[in-house]
Amino acid sequence: MIELQNVCKTFKVTRRNAGFLEAVRAMFHKKCDYIKALDNVSFKINEGEMVGYIGPNGAGKSSTIKIMCGILSPKSGLCTINGLIPWKDRIRHVRDIGVVFGQRSQLWWDVPVVDSFELLRDIYKIEETTYKSNLNKLSTLLDIETIIKTPVRQLSLGQRMRCEIAASLLHNPKILFLDEPTIGLDAVSKIAVRNFITNINREEKTTVILTTHDMQDIEALTKRIILIGKGKILLDGDLGTLKKQYTEQKKITVEYAEGTLSLCDGLTLLESIHGRAIIALDTNKISVSNAIAELSRNLEVLDISVAGTTAEEIVVSLYKEYQI
Repeated sequence: MIELQNVCKTFKVTRRNAGFLEAVRAMFHKKCDYIKALDNVSFKINEGEMVGYIGPNGAGKSSTIKIMCGILSPKSGLCTINGLIPWKDRIRHVRDIGVVFGQRSQLWWDVPVVDSFELLRDIYKIEETTYKSNLNKLSTLLDIETIIKTPVRQLSLGQRMRCEIAASLLHNPKILFLDEPTIGLDAVSKIAVRNFITNINREEKTTVILTTHDMQDIEALTKRIILIGKGKILLDGDLGTLKKQYTEQKKITVEYAEGTLSLCDGLTLLESIHGRAIIALDTNKISVSNAIAELSRNLEVLDISVAGTTAEEIVVSLYKEYQI
């Protein structure tokens, strides 16, 4: 369905020092840098997949999304989506995609949300019966029935984002691009949006490409992640497999009343304060049960918990590993 082959994109950036004289000098002698946003990016995404596209700021995520949407054209390489080249077949291509940019709005600021929906109906030439059916379904699932008659500028961020998602799905797209869809949302709104995305992927077989810095979104929604850094694809794999690779390291948090904290081989003290200690556990050297038994032998344990590596910690480790 989606295939990128050796896609490259370079941006020309003008730079100058501060000050009036520098501004005048720059009018005649501009200094430019060329930044390689994408460097031979290649991957495939099949129909119905839900993929997390992650990386630090400036890694090339948004540039990739914009190329797949047809907003940008690459310097070289090939991108085909459903047999179309996005930037050459934009009219046909946009009928099959929905896009949500967390910091960009497709809704008119000063008019009620439903007016923007009506405009989108005309732009996408959606049949009246299909439009009403989709609007009713989306309004119910996203809980926006009571707010679609309100001007966008009077909505909270969470309300607006739910309306943005509804707007992107009115025309039944086959592919949904989500760029920071839960940015600034409260916990309740985040869960509602995640549940909705999961449902449309399962029931409608909608392909979802998610870019976000919120690793809880990635963990809740996706099984496959693609890591990009400095314009290059560094990793493309299963999140569950990655977790298994990092399960060798666990953290034990122990609260104790009295006793001497004595650590055997395989246990490393990370933090200790006022009868509470956080200890790193290497399961290659000692099992969890033996570690707990060893700690209990020397301490009067009040409470103890064992936690594995979170998705956020895995991603941070990957950033360090690839030096991005």
